[in-house]
Amino acid sequence: MALKTFKPVTPSRRFMVLSAFEEITRKRPEKQLRIRKKKKAGRNNQGTITVRHRGGGVRRHLRVVDFKREKAGIPARVQAIEYDPNRSAHLALLAYRDGEKRYILAPAGLAVGATIVSGPDAEPTVGNALPLGRIPIGIPIHNIELRPGAGAQLCRTAGGSAQIMAKEGGYAHLQLPSGEIRKVSLECQATVGQVGNLDYENIKMGKAGRKRWLGIRPTVRGVAMNPVDHPMGGGEGRTSGGGHPVSPWGQLTKGKKTRKPRKPSDKFIVSRRKK
Repeated sequence: MALKTFKPVTPSRRFMVLSAFEEITRKRPEKQLRIRKKKKAGRNNQGTITVRHRGGGVRRHLRVVDFKREKAGIPARVQAIEYDPNRSAHLALLAYRDGEKRYILAPAGLAVGATIVSGPDAEPTVGNALPLGRIPIGIPIHNIELRPGAGAQLCRTAGGSAQIMAKEGGYAHLQLPSGEIRKVSLECQATVGQVGNLDYENIKMGKAGRKRWLGIRPTVRGVAMNPVDHPMGGGEGRTSGGGHPVSPWGQLTKGKKTRKPRKPSDKFIVSRRKK
């Protein structure tokens, strides 16, 4: 993926770095694989804001992505690489030999015209999906299931990948992008390769307006508010609060552990991200 910079003719253009979209081969999504996305502006079913700083943004359509890859043994040809406004990764449009079309996350290096397949008999090559028990140790993988048949949940972001460190007692020890080593059943399915769009982390919006197009509203600092509006507000002159940073409801926001003690899935964690 290539990046595009701009001449600093305006302050917003000076530091703007965007994708050149050289990998994209098709602009319009497949009609039968898109659904209208309803705007919620961070509100729940009762109209109460539960996620702050959301709202506005351009109208979008959701792409129906196949995270299960259950069409085992049926070859599929990559018809196009498409942009998805709802995620950082690009999508690959597959045309299966039986006539069905589906979207998957586009791995790095997957080209239009390539043929991929899923199932336990598939070869461990880029784009193929197969159980962890059939994937050699050391190969980068993504789109990983946590429970067999439940659909992929791990390593779905742009540039994300995990690595099989060992296989023992019916489980594969996976090193995740965070550094955590976690046990996952050998029956769970994963896709070989690394998620594409690797330079996504280097994109710089350049101006506030681009964030508004994405549906992200401004954030006001707590110390800039009045005491009635935030625990960190008020004070004579400019102050930084004087205490530990907290949320508008008084909860610690830096360093407070949020994971439940004695969580059932702790037994699957071999090594934590933070030691």
